Amino acid sequence: MLTDLIKQGFGEKDDLNCAEKILQAANLAYGMGLDRESLKLAAGFGGGMAIEDKCGALTASIMVLGRLFVRDRAHESTRIKELTLELFQKYKEEMGSIDCGPLKEKYRTEELKCRNVILKAAEILEQIVERELV
Repeated sequence: MLTDLIKQGFGEKDDLNCAEKILQAANLAYGMGLDRESLKLAAGFGGGMAIEDKCGALTASIMVLGRLFVRDRAHESTRIKELTLELFQKYKEEMGSIDCGPLKEKYRTEELKCRNVILKAAEILEQIVERELV
């Protein structure tokens, strides 16, 4: 469902950035129960945290993993680290980078903007979530 939302252009008419699209679409897809104020937490992560560093779609994906798989705090288990590492490794393997600048250079188009970059993050996130929620 998450990838379907992104494929359909979720958040484009609302002019959401990459991180906002992932977090808000995941909130719908997984019933995470985040309110509008909480969803604003992703705002500063778009554009690789505004410095074209780590892709905002990936940083928001980590937010989703934390919401879904951390009960109280990160130090209670190593699972969040393992899932984050898996997300980054798979993404880099398939897209060639986890950094916004190179991803934009290679995949961004005027017509689709960064939809394909965001879609790949959504696909990998969805695979992890579906496997882990079983």
